[in-house]
Amino acid sequence: MNKVDLYRDAASRIAELVRDLEDPVAAMASTVAILHDLLPTASWTGFYRVVAPGLLRVGPYQGPVGCLEISFERGVCGAAARLQRSQVVTDVHSFEGHIACDSLSRSEVVVPVFDSSENLVAVLDIDSREPAAFDDVDRVELERIVELLRPCFDNANPP
Repeated sequence: MNKVDLYRDAASRIAELVRDLEDPVAAMASTVAILHDLLPTASWTGFYRVVAPGLLRVGPYQGPVGCLEISFERGVCGAAARLQRSQVVTDVHSFEGHIACDSLSRSEVVVPVFDSSENLVAVLDIDSREPAAFDDVDRVELERIVELLRPCFDNANPP
């Protein structure tokens, strides 16, 4: 199965899991589990949630311990949040302001997550210990996958 087919299979599984789900944490956790399993080069797969203006906090993830908080002004995740645009970084050591949550990380893809009102609610971050592990195919397919999560954020019922 090629990479696009793998992502499409993951998207189908995620869509089924999050259909009618009003819990963004459950949606993020399930998405991470499926994607981390799918991507053989992923060393860290997870979400950073927007918790205050200009601040991301770690959400559901798989892999080694991640950074707990990231400012919009720092790192690849911060750039994706600040610019509200996906980031594909083939060599994180050449990225100005890269945060080494995992010193063995070599490449990264980060995709912003929006609710239906276009509010930034999180970023999906996937790291690899291999250089150039991600490309435009990953970006496009991950952008499609995070679209599936919009209703989960829209209908969330806080306790």
